[in-house]
Amino acid sequence: MTQIPPPGSAMQPVLRVLRLPQFGLGARLAAVVLAIIVVLTLLGQWIAPHDPLTMNPMARLQGPIEGHPLGTDNFGRDIFSRVLIGGQLSLVIGLATAVVSVLLGLVIGMVAGFFRAADAVIMRMMDALMAIPSILLAIALVALNGPSVGSVIAAITIPEIPRVVRLVRAVVLSAREEPYVEAAIALGTPMHRILTRHLVPNTLAPLIVQGTYILASAILTEAILSFLGAGVSTETPTWGNIMAEGRLFFRIKPELILYPGIALSLCILSINLLGDAARDMLDPRLKKRAG
Repeated sequence: MTQIPPPGSAMQPVLRVLRLPQFGLGARLAAVVLAIIVVLTLLGQWIAPHDPLTMNPMARLQGPIEGHPLGTDNFGRDIFSRVLIGGQLSLVIGLATAVVSVLLGLVIGMVAGFFRAADAVIMRMMDALMAIPSILLAIALVALNGPSVGSVIAAITIPEIPRVVRLVRAVVLSAREEPYVEAAIALGTPMHRILTRHLVPNTLAPLIVQGTYILASAILTEAILSFLGAGVSTETPTWGNIMAEGRLFFRIKPELILYPGIALSLCILSINLLGDAARDMLDPRLKKRAG
């Protein structure tokens, strides 16, 4: 008879990881803060007191009043609801950028690191992309494709790929000279098995750490693009769009920028702290120093 797992058992692996020595007080607080932000944004449709797009000109630029815990913006829209719902798209764009960047960077980096003939061509292309400031390249790509979620994800992803490629290539170049890889080649092991069984596992630890930094950077870049008017449609609430609209009224109501700015800062800081903790846990050189 199949046993039903007790409530909360799904969280046990996560709790065990958080109890590791590498996860100090700062990382644990960051995990709690990030979990709260993610849960609130995911449940924003149900816990938001108002529709974030509903306007009420008679209640514009109000402070905290009944039904509006954080007040209203210049169109009378509820700030609390907009910050909650705006976090959804910001997190989706950041997560999609991190996943796509890591997957594409892994494939391209594996090819560049293992096949010497392709290395020079691929890396010169990556160097050319890295020579262009990432924010300028993102603005140009959004301007070419128009403001949409897909174009913003593509615009943020493309500048991040070369960094992942260089990381994966360095790991593969080192692992390719290991005796077990040379033995697999000498035994005639199919190339795809060498790549997936021997080389990909070596890249997982650094890719996890790099993915957390890309996630934080992508959320911040999306906010910058939206603030500059080069992100998603201004009608769509995101943390960057909310701050962009509030900057004109900053002197009379700084809360229009303060609240989404706090949410954005806490989210990015939490992700970076967790990334540092993951690096300390997964980097064998740091383990040796600690030992």
